[in-house]
Amino acid sequence: MSRVDGKEATLADPRSPASRRAQRKAHRQRLREQKRLERKTLWKDAKNLPNLLTFGRIVMIPIVLVLLSRGTPHDCFWAALVYSLAAITDALDGWLARRQGLVSVLGKFLDPLADKLIVAATLVWLVAMGRIAAWAVALLISREITITALRGIASSEGLVISAEKGGKAKTALQMIGIICLILGFPYHINGYFYDFGLIDLVSVGRLMVYVSLVFSITSAVGYLSLFAQAIEQKDAAKP
Repeated sequence: MSRVDGKEATLADPRSPASRRAQRKAHRQRLREQKRLERKTLWKDAKNLPNLLTFGRIVMIPIVLVLLSRGTPHDCFWAALVYSLAAITDALDGWLARRQGLVSVLGKFLDPLADKLIVAATLVWLVAMGRIAAWAVALLISREITITALRGIASSEGLVISAEKGGKAKTALQMIGIICLILGFPYHINGYFYDFGLIDLVSVGRLMVYVSLVFSITSAVGYLSLFAQAIEQKDAAKP
């Protein structure tokens, strides 16, 4: 038997590693398709794990705000911990939805809504506590409203606008900056090789949020440019 024939025979053997991997992949695809067909109501969608995590993220909003309102270093630490957990669930629920074939209309609506609610609520609360300037929060929230409206219009026109790299950088900087602002007190940071001394996390958080604001504006301009190009290409394609 030739090497090619031998390879084909090995792949065809149901006991071979390649065949078992193919069987597992086909099984996962069948399960995802079965779950997709089983989802007939919003209530069923609401009970799947990714959407439950999203609901949990919404429930965390008042917990963060209540802990922040107490204002002690201990409470601010726990508020930062809850906010960090919410950020982790943000990445986890999307991964689970794609992995398990549970992407739903309800999830597509709730996931970005939960993100914007917790960010906006926390930033507004931090303004009242004097930890961040009101003008910066107003600009960040205005940017989110603008991009959300733009995506809605693009979707109604059958257009898909991919995420800008600046938007991802904005999200990372914003998340770390908000956590620093929530902590809100000077902490002694002792690195493995260097002692940074006492660092005011409010100043660090403000700096990161202000830098994220630059990325917010540039990515918003990028979104607007892509939207305009997509509309022009669609109009040019019309007979």
